[in-house]
Amino acid sequence: MRLFPGLLIAHGRVTRRIGLGPRSRLDLLRNLLTGLVRHERIETTWARADELQVYAEKIIDYGKSGDTNEKAMRMADFWLTEKDLIYKLFQTLAPRFSSHTRNYTRMYRIPNRENLDRAKMAVIEYKGNPLPPLVVRKRDNDNTLLNQLLKGYSLEKATQASPKTDGGTPI
Repeated sequence: MRLFPGLLIAHGRVTRRIGLGPRSRLDLLRNLLTGLVRHERIETTWARADELQVYAEKIIDYGKSGDTNEKAMRMADFWLTEKDLIYKLFQTLAPRFSSHTRNYTRMYRIPNRENLDRAKMAVIEYKGNPLPPLVVRKRDNDNTLLNQLLKGYSLEKATQASPKTDGGTPI
């Protein structure tokens, strides 16, 4: 009898279980990667976006080797289900990242899905895309509570470090 099934160790499992099996997982990742190359920004669950990020970076690495490379063409042909995107991969995306060595994608956390299963959601995008940037809040603001407390503490320490004198004797 297993009391804690969540504590069991998954021996040999190195990837998330996405889809209904290995073929379903592969088809899902191919479709997500095709959508990412076509639109350069997609919204999906956090787990799918996290798995997709590895393949999205790798397809750019293959694209940077050029369309004359046989292995790069085979990989692009396999991973991109819409064949018109192979041209975009080699002619648009690969030259954009020719000066980068890695980190071609960005992931942003967005609010959970409300209507179905409260799944954690994310947006994954290629850097330098022509779409308008997603709004990212700046956290280093002088008006935040933590920064105001730190400023007050440093002023208090500064006044304690330099004692005031009244007629030669410290107060």
